[in-house]
Amino acid sequence: MKQERKIYDPAFKTQAVQLSKERNNISELARELGIKVTLLYKWRKEFEEFGAGSFPGNGKLKLTAEQEKIHELEKKLRDAELERDNLKKSNQHFFQERSMKYEFIRTYEYLFPIEKMCKVLKVASSGYFKWKSRPNSNRLLLKEKIKQEINSIYFASKQRYGSPRITFELNALGYKISRVTVAKYMRELGLKSKLSRKFKVTTNSKHNYLIVENVLDRNFSVTERSKVWVSDITYIQTKEGFLYLTTLIDLYDRKIIGWSLSDGMSTEETSLSAWKMAVKNRKFDQGLIFHSDRGVQYASRKFAKTVESYGVIRSMSRRGNCWDNAVAESFFKSLKTELIYGNKLITKEKMELEIFEYIEIWYNKKRRHSTLKYKTIEEFNNQNKIYQNVA
Repeated sequence: MKQERKIYDPAFKTQAVQLSKERNNISELARELGIKVTLLYKWRKEFEEFGAGSFPGNGKLKLTAEQEKIHELEKKLRDAELERDNLKKSNQHFFQERSMKYEFIRTYEYLFPIEKMCKVLKVASSGYFKWKSRPNSNRLLLKEKIKQEINSIYFASKQRYGSPRITFELNALGYKISRVTVAKYMRELGLKSKLSRKFKVTTNSKHNYLIVENVLDRNFSVTERSKVWVSDITYIQTKEGFLYLTTLIDLYDRKIIGWSLSDGMSTEETSLSAWKMAVKNRKFDQGLIFHSDRGVQYASRKFAKTVESYGVIRSMSRRGNCWDNAVAESFFKSLKTELIYGNKLITKEKMELEIFEYIEIWYNKKRRHSTLKYKTIEEFNNQNKIYQNVA
């Protein structure tokens, strides 16, 4: 089946080129953006040659479409002038109309001669240059500053953030702005968060080990840390075959307190390895609920005996019901959407570094979680007077 060609917005291309000028490793940036490095170099070359006139949208620098826009605007302006004369509108309204012409000229001055546009739109070129030399209003300056912040947050999150999380980042920086406005600015900048894909369940529950009841019963709202931990396993494809990621999450603050990345699916490599990390990272008392699916890695005698020796209450999802472990499933969906989908396959060694950066730096420290009212895990814990040094 022929793969559908992906179309990139001109604003996306421009931002990618500008970001590439700040990075030393162009290949790495291209991978983060999900594009071929040759394509990024092509965009850079075009931008260097044509500047703001680059990326008109059809792949070739043609002026026909823009000339049609000027013709259309010219007609609208003539109609507006006629209406103004007939209705004897005020000088203030005329000034607003003239400002609209000036804005149009400034937008397209990289395509057409300024003198020609002034003549077509019936404004004095001296008036345009005088208008252009005036300092921007405080409102426009603020808008441009916010757009720069949005662009910075978007690429710093590796295109993972949509308007809700970017809005909370801006609010944390002191900007009072709504999500609707942020979404509008993102559309103007051509920025879109990475789209999610349907999650694929990989649990192998065909075994003869003991299955326990679903004690958790989808009660994912927890008011104290180390009361409920949930765990799951997923696969990650690389150039050299599959890796298997096991994670263990505290439902209280959604922090990944234990995880393991392995070549195999044995209990020692997956569930036990993640458990050992978790018990080192976070204290807990007897009565902790540990919830998982019915996979053999969690049902095995070795894992069951280890967990129960800590006085832990085991809980398992019902057969074939991924919603019983929705939080763990949601994490894998976020990880694959924000880190893996859209990128080229890489080596196992490189993937291990990527997973480490995603969990330990991004997810546990920087990412804003909707469940925590768009706070980071550290912000959430600090707000509740629980600090990292007692984690």
